[in-house]
Amino acid sequence: MSDQVSRRRRAAPAALLLLVPLLAFIPAASAPIAAAPAPPAGARGLWPGESVTVRGTRSMIIAPATPTSSVSLAELAHLADTAALRVGTVLGEPVRPLVVVPASAAEAARLAGTGPIEGLAALADGDRVLVVPEVFARLNPTGRDVVLAHELTHVAAGTDRLPIWLYEGFADYVGYRDSGLPVRTAAAELADEVRAGRLPAALPGPAAFAADGSDPARLARAYQEAWLACRFLADRFGEGTLVRLYREARVDGADRALAGLGLSTATLTARWRAYVREQLA
Repeated sequence: MSDQVSRRRRAAPAALLLLVPLLAFIPAASAPIAAAPAPPAGARGLWPGESVTVRGTRSMIIAPATPTSSVSLAELAHLADTAALRVGTVLGEPVRPLVVVPASAAEAARLAGTGPIEGLAALADGDRVLVVPEVFARLNPTGRDVVLAHELTHVAAGTDRLPIWLYEGFADYVGYRDSGLPVRTAAAELADEVRAGRLPAALPGPAAFAADGSDPARLARAYQEAWLACRFLADRFGEGTLVRLYREARVDGADRALAGLGLSTATLTARWRAYVREQLA
C-alpha cells in the first residue's frame, strides 16, 4: 500500500487509545493452540520458522510460534469472533476472519507490501487482517473490537470503485455500531473542531487519510467525518439502505448509487455538514 489509506489501512484514533474502557472486559473462551501443519493460503510463507494457530468459533488467528507480542491470541480469537458476527449481521452473510499477528509493525508492513504504517493498529490485506502488535496492544477491549470489525468489513465488503469516505466511513459504521460509545467520544477530535466553529467543508478525500504520522489529529478527523457521513445515511434511510447503496456503488459508482436516494454529492455534503453540527456542537 501507499502512504494513503486507499488500500484499506486503519489508524487507531486517539479516543480509542486513551479512552478508559467503557465496557467490562469479557474473558476469552479458551481456544486450542497448536502448530499449524497446513495453514490457509493467506497464512502460508509468512515468516521463517513455525506458526501457531488459534481457532475461535468463526475465526482463525496465525502468529509466529515464538511469542514476541503481549497480544493474547486466545483473546484475539474471541474478539475476531465477535467482530465477525457484527459484520455478518450488517452484511447479511457469514464472515470467517483470518487474522495474522506478525512480530512487529515492520513485519506487518512487509507482509502487506506497503511503506511505513505509523500509528496503525491493524490493516486489511486481501482476504486477511494484519494486526500491528505494538499499537493494537495499547488499545482497550472496546478499541480492539472496533478496529477488528472495521478491518474485517473491508475484507468482507470490498472497496473497489468506491470513494475513500464511503469505504472508510462504512467500515467505521460497522465498527462502532454496537460499541456503546457516545458520538462525541468516538469523534472527539472532530467535536473539538466543531465546537471551535470549524465545520468540515467537504467529504474527506485521499489526502486527508495520509497515515504518515505528519498530522495524527487530521487523520483521526478524516475517519470521524467519513463515519458520520455513513451514520447519517443509516439514520436517514436505514441500515439496509446504506448496505444496498454501498453494494450498488461498487457496481455503478457512488454518484449513481446516491442518485437512487435522490442525492448528489453536493446535497449529501450539505446534509452531512448539518448532521455533524447537530451531533457534535
